[in-house]
Amino acid sequence: MNNNQPLFYEEYGEVSSPPLIILHGFFASARNWRQIAKKLAEYHHIYILDMRNHGQSPHNSLMDYPTMAEDIVQFLKSKEIRRANIIGHSMGGKVAMYLALNNPDIINKLIVADISPTSYQHSFDEIIQALKSIPLAEINNRKQADDFLSGAIPELSFRQFLLQNLVLNEGHYQWRINLDFFAANADNIIAFPAINSFNPYLDKVLFLGGGNSKYIKEDDVYSLFPNADIQKIENAGH
Repeated sequence: MNNNQPLFYEEYGEVSSPPLIILHGFFASARNWRQIAKKLAEYHHIYILDMRNHGQSPHNSLMDYPTMAEDIVQFLKSKEIRRANIIGHSMGGKVAMYLALNNPDIINKLIVADISPTSYQHSFDEIIQALKSIPLAEINNRKQADDFLSGAIPELSFRQFLLQNLVLNEGHYQWRINLDFFAANADNIIAFPAINSFNPYLDKVLFLGGGNSKYIKEDDVYSLFPNADIQKIENAGH
């Protein structure tokens, strides 16, 4: 069975410029990277992708790093891009790392933002349950949805980020994402495929971490990306 998904994308910059693919994180979408893409478009031909089950891309019950990486391979083929520069943040960074480890020839330069090839221990269960608990049939505006979320998720900016997935359709609010698919695949997103199946990626990779974030695990990075350059952005989070 072919599980590859044709991905929605936004495009910026001149076609003659070097291609740069931007891969977003879990619960995000291409729109979160628009402002950065517009700035980088001076130097690159930018494609920001909506990963499967995110944004305007199709939904699929399977969401793990091998299948998402293969989505990128097929996207590059569809655009006749033989080698690309890639920026991946969080989940998108894991997709990019998996791609580099399995298809190194299609990577030109790689930047991984605030993530490492690590199976983390946190859980998305509370976030997903909080989103599911919003009574969509009863709310009339986004402020009401935000109020419902505020008890479980106190950080306003994070609530606003999550609520970008709430859309108004014919007068009724609904989720753009399939929360059941997110719940079923959350463990795949937290994990990283077993490292003993990979040869290290020997080219240089820039790992950019937030100074206030603890997502980059240096030992895990260097075990698979021995020529990594790990840099921190002070006072930045995830």
